[in-house]
Amino acid sequence: MTFISFIPVVRSRPVLSPSRFFTPFVVALIVITTVGLLAMIVGLLIHFLAFDKKTYFYHSNFHIRNVEYTEALNSPATHEYRNLSERIESMITNAFQKSNLRREFIRTHVVKLRKEGNGVVADVVMKFRSNKRNTRRSMKTRIQSVLQKLSNSGNLEITPSNEITSITDQDTENFLTQECGARPDLITLSEERILGGTLTETGDWPWQVSLQLSNVHHCGGVLISNSWVLTAAHCFRSYSNPQRWTATFGISTVRPILRVKIRAILAHDGYSLITRDNDIAVVLLDRPVTFTRNIHRVCLPAPTQNVTHGSVAYVTGWGSLTYGGNTVTHLRQGQVRIISNDVCNEPASYGGSVLPGMLCAGVPSGAVDACQGDSGGPLVQEDSRRLWFVVGIVSWGYQCGLPNKPGVYTRVTAYRDWIRQRTGI
Repeated sequence: MTFISFIPVVRSRPVLSPSRFFTPFVVALIVITTVGLLAMIVGLLIHFLAFDKKTYFYHSNFHIRNVEYTEALNSPATHEYRNLSERIESMITNAFQKSNLRREFIRTHVVKLRKEGNGVVADVVMKFRSNKRNTRRSMKTRIQSVLQKLSNSGNLEITPSNEITSITDQDTENFLTQECGARPDLITLSEERILGGTLTETGDWPWQVSLQLSNVHHCGGVLISNSWVLTAAHCFRSYSNPQRWTATFGISTVRPILRVKIRAILAHDGYSLITRDNDIAVVLLDRPVTFTRNIHRVCLPAPTQNVTHGSVAYVTGWGSLTYGGNTVTHLRQGQVRIISNDVCNEPASYGGSVLPGMLCAGVPSGAVDACQGDSGGPLVQEDSRRLWFVVGIVSWGYQCGLPNKPGVYTRVTAYRDWIRQRTGI
């Protein structure tokens, strides 16, 4: 028997070289595609976890059982009002930060303290930011659950209202623009305070007024109610006929958002052209203005409010940028610091000309200062609750922006009673 042997023939197969199919171009394309997909996935995660959220505003009131209402709680300028409001805000904030809503809670703000019986009721606005999948109803239930625990915490005996009202962004704005001294960051209950450069944006200083003589900017002013503007007496030294004057609102003197005629000008009877003492006046508008996000009043300080030496203040106006120059049409702002009268009255400065009813503010180099056209405008400071108070009125100074020659302002606290007598505010 014959055996035929089969010897396997090994046929060599070509080795596939990576370089033949994975050229540098292909590798780069694969890497870019992979990175792109990863970036898209990460972006979607960030969007849904951080940005796919909705803002919720709620209004409620809280009865403070162990605090008796006094006249000092009438005004946000008083220490009593500020202290009680901060304690209430702190209690509410702490309650949410210790709850399962700590990631959603943003801020709370006491809008008003009012009398109920012998006690105090605080009207409060609260801001939350939560995933859009949460409904207003579910948010409201969770908020109520947290607030019900307030009565057993802290040294204030608080009874939260059972009624928590969901409000719109516009409702919130309406609440907060009725309060004095609210800038945009407070109106939106933002976590951040924003103060930029020298130019301003609409709504940054909503109480700023341009007092125009024959429709040309002449002096600044500050809105202290829906009908009254505070300014300097020297603005009307030569032009006291109210029919020639107009008040405009907005950051532009040539394209204002509102123009209102002047009905009356009440300058201080004791204003002295020589000493510049009592350089203060109030102007009655021909009709009340409606408060909006971009037009509302500043806070007036209490007569006892302390304006601390070295503290930051802001002066705003349309004054010239150099001594003897022309006024500008776009509102500008400048950050300055309060200077003590003793320092301001040194021989190298004003040598005793700064009287008790005045205050100084500036910077050592003199680079930031009020100038011609800023007269009558406000010098304002922010308190611990982000409310702004007018502490000075642009009055006088030697030229503009010189070292050791800071701006001199009418000290508003010294004239608080005079303002009340003339306006009822």
